[in-house]
Amino acid sequence: MHAIRTAQPHVLAELEKFDSCTVSNAIEHFQVRTRNEGFIRGSVRCLFPGMKPRAGHAITARIRTSATPIAGRCYYDRHDWWTYVQSVPTPKFVAVQDVDETPGLGALLGEIHANLFTALGCTAYVTNGAVRDLLGVEKTGLQSFAGSISVSHSYAHVVDFGIPIEIGGLKINPGDLLHGDCHGVVSVPVEIAADVPREAARIIETERELIELCQSPNRSLAQLLEKIQYVSGKLNDDAPEQ
Repeated sequence: MHAIRTAQPHVLAELEKFDSCTVSNAIEHFQVRTRNEGFIRGSVRCLFPGMKPRAGHAITARIRTSATPIAGRCYYDRHDWWTYVQSVPTPKFVAVQDVDETPGLGALLGEIHANLFTALGCTAYVTNGAVRDLLGVEKTGLQSFAGSISVSHSYAHVVDFGIPIEIGGLKINPGDLLHGDCHGVVSVPVEIAADVPREAARIIETERELIELCQSPNRSLAQLLEKIQYVSGKLNDDAPEQ
C-alpha cells in the first residue's frame, strides 16, 4: 500500500467551511496542476445535496457486482477490508471504483455499509457505480456520490483495496485528500491544503464586491466594467506565489 500523507484535522475542518467550487478556484491560484484535472467528472453526482461539505482522506477499493466473489461469503463479510478502513486516519472519504464492464449493476453501499462506514469514522463515499437504500444511508449522515442508483446489491464484493483507482477521470491514491459537496468531488493536494482555506476566503471576499454591485438597483454598465477589471486584477495580482 502507498504511504499516506495526512493533513491536520483543523485543516480539514477549515476546508469543510467552503463549497467545492470555491475550493477548486482556490487550488487554481497555486498553479500546482492544470485547470482541467483534479476533479471527478461525468455521471457521478451528489445524492444528498442538502448535506454540508465533507473533506477526508481517501480509502480506496475496487469492486465487482456482476459475478460472485471467489469466497462466496456474505457481501460485507471481509475482515481484512474493514481492518484497512479502520487504519486510515479520520475523517475518511471512501472511494470505490466499480470495475465491471457496465458499472452499477449492484451497489456495495447500502444501509448496512453506511452504518459500518460511519462507525469507523467515514463521512463520505464516492463511486462510479451504484448506491441503494438511500433513506437509510442518508440517516447515517454519510454523504454519497454515485454514477447510479440500484435496488440490489447483486454480487457486490471488494476485489482489492488500498491501491490507486480512477473514478470519473480522477486518479485517486490511498490517503489523497478529497473534498465534496452538492457540486461534486475535488482532490486537494496535501502540500497546499493548509493554505487553501485562506485563499478560498480571499476569493469569496473579492468576488462579493462584484456580486453586490450586480445586485444594486443603481448600477451602470460603466461601473460593472470597472468593477470587473478591478476584481480580475485583484484575484490575479494577489494570488499566492509558487
